[in-house]
Amino acid sequence: MNSADNAQATAEGAGSATKPCVAVVFGGRSSEHSVSLITARSVLRAINRDRWDVVSVGISTDGAWFLYSQDELEALLDHQPLATLPVGDQRVTLPLQVGENELLVHDLNSEGGTITRGRHIDAVFPLLHGPFGEDGTLQGLLELADLPYVGCGVSASAIGMDKHFMKVAFEAAGLEVGPYTVVHNRDWLTNSEQVRENVAALGFPVFVKPARAGSSFGITRVDRAEDLHVAIETAREHDLKLVIEAGIEGREIECAVLGGHEWSAPRASLPGEIEVQGHDFYDFEAKYVEDDGARLSCPANLPGDVIETLREKAVQAFDAIDGEGLSRCDFFVTPDHRVVINEINTMPGFTPISMYPRMWAASGLEYPDLIDELISLALERPVGLR
Repeated sequence: MNSADNAQATAEGAGSATKPCVAVVFGGRSSEHSVSLITARSVLRAINRDRWDVVSVGISTDGAWFLYSQDELEALLDHQPLATLPVGDQRVTLPLQVGENELLVHDLNSEGGTITRGRHIDAVFPLLHGPFGEDGTLQGLLELADLPYVGCGVSASAIGMDKHFMKVAFEAAGLEVGPYTVVHNRDWLTNSEQVRENVAALGFPVFVKPARAGSSFGITRVDRAEDLHVAIETAREHDLKLVIEAGIEGREIECAVLGGHEWSAPRASLPGEIEVQGHDFYDFEAKYVEDDGARLSCPANLPGDVIETLREKAVQAFDAIDGEGLSRCDFFVTPDHRVVINEINTMPGFTPISMYPRMWAASGLEYPDLIDELISLALERPVGLR
């Protein structure tokens, strides 16, 4: 980042004392780094600058925090759609003293690395997907810094990131989940034959998934026992804990949930149906690479009572993990109209063409208004135990 870029990034964070300032944070250490940048560009384009001041903060793949302007992000993604952030020279540190909600900016180009206080931050909008961003780790850091933030808290984020423990929470709340087995690292290394037997008991096809990865990274559909080993090793490249799920005959339906104001209940959007084209399932290419890899129909073409059941169960799942802010719940609706929950995502894809914003748009809440609503919810919510 050159001196002109430095000035631009600093000016972007200078802000006005009359408007709340939101730090939009993106990038991160997970395999979903590039997806986070795409999400951040969309939010920075749409956020209402008449209502909010904005500071944009990038996190590199090795965990460095630094100021990174919207113009720089636009240029980077125009050049390389699935990019990673270059490390900047204006490093950012969160305040760790309660009540001091100002970013500390370290200018690495100045003699001695001058430290200045940046803009007072009123809320953080974390747009990180996957581990070290969506899994409760960043949320814990923001709690320590006494900074309000958009989305689920520490425990809900951790549970929502782990496909094993979210299923445990769903079952405890009375929601129906499909048959599955969990494979820990030691299980595979010391007793792989038992793992194979457990999977065979589910019946094929099965879906082999990293327990704590998102965006369909590392997921394989397995139709034959002889293909299981390769699928497990592929998933283990992303996580040493796996969830293997039985295939369920049914339509894939999603429902978006938005937290309620004050003591009001969470709200559910109209449910939408994913129609995957040219893929065995809703994989990474269908989500992010191919324009015609998937199509959303919202509201889904289902009977009215099934639609209401989906909305009720989406809120039930949100409450089961103690959700806040937002989530997207993914279901199967079987031919006999049973509703089986697959998973919950506490930081779903958030571009204007992502399923979460599109379902809210179909429900009457457009993308810029959805961003406003999420920031407002964050500012209403106290930090700490609540």
